Amino acid sequence: MADDDHDTIYREFKDAVNMTPAEIEKFLDTDDSKRVGQKASEGAESVGHASGRKIVEIQRRKKAELTDADYAHMKKVTGYVARHCKQGPGQDKEHSDWRYSLMNWGHDPLK
Repeated sequence: MADDDHDTIYREFKDAVNMTPAEIEKFLDTDDSKRVGQKASEGAESVGHASGRKIVEIQRRKKAELTDADYAHMKKVTGYVARHCKQGPGQDKEHSDWRYSLMNWGHDPLK
């Protein structure tokens, strides 16, 4: 990836992820976080839950320490958040699986 691509991805990631590492970690420990999302098998960790752990790692690094793999994940995160923000429920957004899934990806749509 070119450096200018990295700058764009970094900026878009910072815009999409509106939760702090501590907020994400606290949410990842909840039953709601562990319950929602696509899983490879019963009892497995969801894709979003694993992503949340990776997001926390990325947020705790300096920009100069980020790898191409980090930027690829950041791009995946911004795409997920953009797509899923458009699919919200008509009511009770606060207690919805839609919100909990987005929060696994570092975005609280109620913020």
